Amino acid sequence: MEDKLLIFRCKRGSTDAVRRIYEKYRDKLLILAVALLNDVNSAEDVVHDTFCAFVDKIDGFKLTGSLYGFLATCVANRARNQIRARQKVAVSADDLDLAGPASNDPAGQIVAGEQLQQLSDALSSLPFEQREVIILHLHSRMSLAAVARSQDISVNTVKSRYRYGINKLRSLLNHEVEK
Repeated sequence: MEDKLLIFRCKRGSTDAVRRIYEKYRDKLLILAVALLNDVNSAEDVVHDTFCAFVDKIDGFKLTGSLYGFLATCVANRARNQIRARQKVAVSADDLDLAGPASNDPAGQIVAGEQLQQLSDALSSLPFEQREVIILHLHSRMSLAAVARSQDISVNTVKSRYRYGINKLRSLLNHEVEK
């Protein structure tokens, strides 16, 4: 309900409403973009461009579902387009700004950081299509049907990509796949 009110206010020219939407979703969308692109700078550009395009077209925008779901789909599409333009994904887990658990135990933080690094490396090695489905489903909490609609592909294709991606992640994380 808040999102509909904010969109209404945006259409009336409220910069406060635009700022509130940006502040509300920026961090989640940035995490999504970083996970898809493996590059913080590119992810920031994608999120910024998404919000700019959203504001530019706010007059004709009609919210039919979740605003976050809409914005997450836009970020994923822009990330996909950027990867296509690059023709190659440059994977650098060192560029990811991933925070470990809020623990005062240094040993626990080191272990969690190593596990996060392994997960990041494993995700980066997946084909983009599989990685995108996994991240949209698990991180952005989009249903597989919503992912299928956002990508304009069948639910069965999304399920297959998800299953293949999860199986490969399991193999990579259990060191069953030779590099």
